[in-house]
Amino acid sequence: MSAPSHKKPAARAQLTLEFSDNAKLAGLAGAHQKNFVRIEQKLGVRIAMRGNLVGIEGPADGRERAASVLRALYARMEAGETIALPEVDAEIRFTSHEKAENPGNGLGTPAIKTSASRTVRARSPAQAQYLDMMRSHPLVFGIGPAGTGKTFLAAAFAAHLLYERRIERIILSRPALEAGERLGFLPGDLREKIDPYLRPLYDALFEVMGEQCARLMEQGTIEVAPLAFMRGRTLSRAFVILDEAQNTTTPQMKMFLTRLGEDSRMVVTGDPSQSDLPSAEAEGLNGALRILSGVEGMAVTQFSDADVVRHALVGRIIKAYDDAGKAAGTLRTLRR
Repeated sequence: MSAPSHKKPAARAQLTLEFSDNAKLAGLAGAHQKNFVRIEQKLGVRIAMRGNLVGIEGPADGRERAASVLRALYARMEAGETIALPEVDAEIRFTSHEKAENPGNGLGTPAIKTSASRTVRARSPAQAQYLDMMRSHPLVFGIGPAGTGKTFLAAAFAAHLLYERRIERIILSRPALEAGERLGFLPGDLREKIDPYLRPLYDALFEVMGEQCARLMEQGTIEVAPLAFMRGRTLSRAFVILDEAQNTTTPQMKMFLTRLGEDSRMVVTGDPSQSDLPSAEAEGLNGALRILSGVEGMAVTQFSDADVVRHALVGRIIKAYDDAGKAAGTLRTLRR
């Protein structure tokens, strides 16, 4: 009887990357190698660093994707950027099977310059498509749940065009629904009346432009106003953003869209599932998407819970509510 053969366990496949700068590589790893840990968790790999070498173990697809992410993040560090978990998550979103096979030159996530010292990058494929649409179309709709960067990226692109002197003004608007747009009944001057309703737009602008935002607002280069104040105006050489468009009626939406003047661009953002209007009135956004479908010069970017760039839990919360809503709708249908 022959003795049983003992096969040596197969060595785990490993991909090794070499980087030229140990200090940058340490910065890429992050404190306690938290950036590497995030990649391991998301892609199912193990990462080990020794000197300027990084070894990646795991399934072939995971190894290649992790390598692509690391190359892109290292290239961003060489360009002077700081790498933290949001940047790691963004590169992971962008890294598909095709990109892993053809990693390109790093810096794969599209970027726009919003001031001399500020650069904003797309953090999901949908955001990259959104940027492309804003570059190529005078009217763009950004549709999807909260936290996907619809308003922030629109404000960033507006700041980018202003920085490049391709527009003269930025105008941001949203329906002051909570006040019924009857602002005269509220105490204070105009700024004090509308500030609570427009605060999210201010926040987006300050985040992408910094302190110069306040100066540009004082000069009138940046204007933030409720939707009712758009009536009768023609907006030329401007970038105009309508936020929370799910809270518009059809007449309001038509009024807003027809303000577009020469050399101007418009972006309309909203989530049709979150309208605060009675269902019979909440047709401004859905109606525009339906009526303008196929109209030359108009484009739509659709976001989903997978594009949420806030805390990871936010995406899971949105998905859970969406799933619950679909289940309730199915139950109502079965009961009919």
